Amino acid sequence: MTVAEWLRGRAPAAPPELLERMVDALGQHARRDAKDAPDACVTAAEQLVRALVARPDAGREAALDLLSADALVTYAFEAGADTPGWIAEQAPAAMARFATAVGVKS
Repeated sequence: MTVAEWLRGRAPAAPPELLERMVDALGQHARRDAKDAPDACVTAAEQLVRALVARPDAGREAALDLLSADALVTYAFEAGADTPGWIAEQAPAAMARFATAVGVKS
C-alpha cells in the first residue's frame, strides 16, 4: 500500500478536493510505502507552508493549500501514533521544521 492509498483509505474520508490536493502536494512521496506516511506527510506539509510563506500577498485562494498542510500534519501524527514513541521523538523536529519554514529562528 502506498501513502496515497493509505490517505484515500482513511475514515472518515476527507472531502474529495482536499484529498486530491493532499495527494498532489505529496508528489513523488505519494508512491512511497504507507509505513513512510508520517515523514511523507510532514515533508509535503512543510513544502506547502514554505510555498505559502513565499507568497505574502496570498489571499483566500490559498485556503485549500493551508487546509491541506494542516490535514497532512494531522495524518502524519495519526500514522505516527501507530509506532510507539514516534510522536514523542518526532513532534519537536516537526515543530522546528515548521518554525523554520515560516521564518521563526530558535
